[in-house]
Amino acid sequence: MNLNPDSTPFQQDRFDKALSLFDAANAADPNLEDAGGQLRPKELLYAERMSEMLGRFCPAADEAVRLAVRAQHIRRWTVPRNSYPMTPEGYKQWRSGLYKYHAETAGALMREAGYDDETVARVERIVAKKGIKLNDDTQLLEDIASLVFVEHYLSAFAARHPEYDEPKWRDIIRKTWQKMSAGARDFVLAGGIALPADLTPLIVKAIE
Repeated sequence: MNLNPDSTPFQQDRFDKALSLFDAANAADPNLEDAGGQLRPKELLYAERMSEMLGRFCPAADEAVRLAVRAQHIRRWTVPRNSYPMTPEGYKQWRSGLYKYHAETAGALMREAGYDDETVARVERIVAKKGIKLNDDTQLLEDIASLVFVEHYLSAFAARHPEYDEPKWRDIIRKTWQKMSAGARDFVLAGGIALPADLTPLIVKAIE
């Protein structure tokens, strides 16, 4: 099966090796998260959730997108927030640095798996979030990240910030909503993801 007819033919062995390398890299995460009573490396669990959501939202996604989605946060814990100034500008620098780091890390592992420069460059552009709202592949990655955040992480984020009032939460939810494409928004409204029960009324109010 050729998932990307405009590029090199799909090779299952190469694809599987790249995913294995990505997962091995993320399995080294010392930060653990509970998943159904089992402690899992945080970034490995996140990567698996990203792939699972892509399978639900866009099961026909091609090879490069599937790789990019799996690698979006690869080895993120190695670049902590406090490695940049703890200021709004430092936060932006940290985020930009992460995009570059994730892209380069994914690209190096893809080359190890035997990928050609063209495919590596395409995945690196997606992971680096080049052209959000303009590049369909990058926007799809952004959609998946937003959907995963709402379904799996929004409640925990809320628990860490009891100081936020309702207007602040509406603003956060609206910003996430605005990141999504029309298709991703329709997916949410059609019940494509499980909204956190404790925040559903606030989510509905925010996106109305």
